[in-house]
Amino acid sequence: MAPAYCLLLRRDLAGPLPPSTWPAGIRLDTYQPALAEAVHQLLEAGYRQGGGQVSTLAIWRERFERDPEYDPHLCVIATDAQGLVGVIQCWTSAYIKHLVVHPRAQGQGLGRALLLHAFSLFQQRREGFVDLKVLEDNLRARQLYERCGMRLIRREPVPD
Repeated sequence: MAPAYCLLLRRDLAGPLPPSTWPAGIRLDTYQPALAEAVHQLLEAGYRQGGGQVSTLAIWRERFERDPEYDPHLCVIATDAQGLVGVIQCWTSAYIKHLVVHPRAQGQGLGRALLLHAFSLFQQRREGFVDLKVLEDNLRARQLYERCGMRLIRREPVPD
């Protein structure tokens, strides 16, 4: 089996950012422990679609909520009338850990809006740039990130 690779992408936050344009009916909130199961289910669904994996709920929640870089204001939850449709989980080190949009909300600009919103949050915190990693073969995600101004920093093998 050929080794898998991920790409480290970076967005410079100097200068103005495009505004986040939200699809109709979207409401934003920040992470609360009561949302853990719904967020985890969305992350699992997103990883099934885009590759990679997320730990079990108990392990994910423990690691997420107790991580020294955890700030609930950097985990933005998007909901519509039917429930949770998007999440962007970031760390205080200006790193985007997860970005997932529910299949029923894909293709409406929600992923772009969440990404630009995260850029704005980090810019307000006076960060110079924001990073994320994406699997090299996740072309849909890579196209979104590149359209939002993210640039390749390096290619690295995915750890076993």
